[in-house]
Formats: sequence, structure tokens, C-alpha cells
Amino acid sequence: MAEQKRDYYEVLGVDKNADEAAIKKAYRVLAKKYHPDMNPGDKEAEKKFKEASEAYAILSDPEKRRQYDQFGHSAFEQGGAGGFGGFDFSGADFGDIFGDIFGDLFGGGRRSSYGRANNGPMKGANIRASIRISFEEAVFGCEKELELTLKDECKTCHGTGAKPGTSKKTCPKCGGKGQVVFTRQEFFGMVRNVQTCPDCGGTGQIIEDKCPDCHGTGYIANRKTIQVTVPAGIDNGQSIRIREKGEPGTNGGPRGDLLVEVLVQRHPIFQRQDYNIFSTVPVSFAIAALGGDIAVDTVDGKVIYTVKPGTQTDTRVRLKGKGVPSLRNKAVRGDHYFTLVVQVPDKLSKEAKEALKKFDELSGDTLNAAKAVEESSEKEKKKKGFFK
Repeated sequence: MAEQKRDYYEVLGVDKNADEAAIKKAYRVLAKKYHPDMNPGDKEAEKKFKEASEAYAILSDPEKRRQYDQFGHSAFEQGGAGGFGGFDFSGADFGDIFGDIFGDLFGGGRRSSYGRANNGPMKGANIRASIRISFEEAVFGCEKELELTLKDECKTCHGTGAKPGTSKKTCPKCGGKGQVVFTRQEFFGMVRNVQTCPDCGGTGQIIEDKCPDCHGTGYIANRKTIQVTVPAGIDNGQSIRIREKGEPGTNGGPRGDLLVEVLVQRHPIFQRQDYNIFSTVPVSFAIAALGGDIAVDTVDGKVIYTVKPGTQTDTRVRLKGKGVPSLRNKAVRGDHYFTLVVQVPDKLSKEAKEALKKFDELSGDTLNAAKAVEESSEKEKKKKGFFK
């Protein structure tokens, strides 16, 4: 039993009184979401895309829409009231929709097997690279040099790719359109499909006599040094965009961009969380008990902090404004939090041991412990006497 088709208006999510612009807008959203090029291998997305395309092919055509409103899906079935006996997609204007979609997603330079080719100026592809910097360089910013191989216009042919004295010619296969059209049978009818011309690669032109220096590409690869300005406050994994340092554009289009990923090395003392810095600071037993000044390492250098008498281990202290600068405003900085860890000595001289024993006696800890043992023993004796 064949699967029952959904109402075309329901598929596109529009009212039955929707005008042509609303129908086109609704389909554009669905096509962008479920297009096979955007969801490779996703059968469910492909199914929804075909369903939306079928709905748009009918509702965007005034005559087919009238037939559908009158007879429903039966208007396009074999022997249906409308007499269409099946339909194809050739009457619907998909080209401008897919041109817009892929223009938005890929900077106007992509051709889709479902849309028209665009022989206008196209932006070049972006290039990705990475640099490694220290923790401090990420905090305060720095300048780095990056060596890359970039394409430049061939000086011999001036980017045409053709041998000097010759020129490009119109592609005989596509007639200069950059695309070829063919029709195929799909499960829901005949589909008119558009693909990039395999002979000219979508440019609409071919080169018979190629430039001897660039071999027809129009570009020469050169090793270049790019200056990268790393902003203060950048974090590990973030990228810096350098405009028009990517691949060259085509048909007079601008170059793509260079995207430089920043890899920040680990610091032996500091850890970062957002714009705050965390560290652990050891403090001696004597200073923790009596109080005193200690030196604390920060990204700005050492600062003196006065430990309060009786400070316990794992006490957290906040140094305001000693963290990482904000990427948006260098004047705004996070904080530095450090945790005090009381160090217990594991090697003591005889004199130090005697001093600690004396300290223990004076503090009352030993006497209190002995008294607690004695009281516990007395309670145990009374408990045994009761049971006897």
C-alpha cells in the first residue's frame, strides 16, 4: 500500500490563501534546511527535501495549484481528474532559490546539482592555519609570523590561464552557460536536473592553449610570510580572521580569508577559566598559624599578600583585576584566584621536633587528647560494672 501524501500546504507550512511570495519564502527555508548537499547521507532529510520540492512545484504554478485545490493529489495521478497523468518539475523556478541559498552559505561561489550555475564574480576559498603561543602571550597579545604557500595571479597570462596571444573560448558542451541540464525519472515524477558542466568546470569557457607557466590555472604558488596580530585575551582554540589572505577569487571575485587557529600552551602554575586565572600557593605551617607576608606569582609579576593568623589550608583568595583582559575591552580584566595550601614538614631536626612538642603541650592538644582517652576508659568501666 502506497504511503499517503501529506497536504502540500501542510508540507510547506503555509495557509491555503498564501500568495506566491509566501510560498516561495517557505520553500526556501525548507530547501536550505534539508538540501542533500547540506545533509550528505541523511535519507530522512533527502525525503523531506523531495517532499517540499514536490509541494513547491505544484503550488508555485498557478494552473497546477488550481488543479490541486480542486482535485487534491488525484489531479496528478494517472487518470486523475486533472488529466496531468504525473508531473515534472520543469515548470517551477528552482534556480533563483538555490542560487540564493548557496550564495548565502558559500559566498556566492558554489554550484548545486539542484540549481543554476553562477558565472559572476565568486569569492575564493578560505584557508586554515594554526599558531602556537605561550600562556602569557595569550593574556597580553603578541605579534607572530606565519609562513604559508599562497596563490598569486600568474604574471605571464595575467590570470587568464591562456597562453599569451591566445584567449579562452566558449565551452561547446554547455554553450558558455557553465551547466548542463538533463531529465530523469524519480519516484514522484520526472525531475529536471541541473549540473556543473564537466568540461569547463562551470566557468563556461575552455582553454585550448594553456599558459606554460601556470599550466592553465591562472595562478602561481608562492611562499609568503604573513604577520598575525594576536589580540590580548584570546583563548585556546579561538581563530583570528585575516581578510583576503585566502585562495584567489574567480571571475574578478575577492580572495578568501585566512583563518588562524590559536593553540595556547599549558602553564606550569596558572589555569584559565573564561577571563579568570587560578593557581595554588604553598604556605608554611608557621605563617599559616602566626600570619605573615608571602610572594604570590601572577601574570603581572609577584605580588605581596599578607596571610592572616590562623589561616586554614584550602583558603581561597581573590586578587581583583589580575586575570585575563577582555577581548572586547582591554581595560576590563578578570580576577586571579589562588588557593593557600598549608605545608606540613616531613623532615625535622631534633631541635625542631622538641619545639613542636613544646608547642603541642602549650596549645593543650596533647592534654586534651589524654583527657579524652581517660574519660572514655572511665565510661567503659562503668558500663561493664552495670552489666555485672
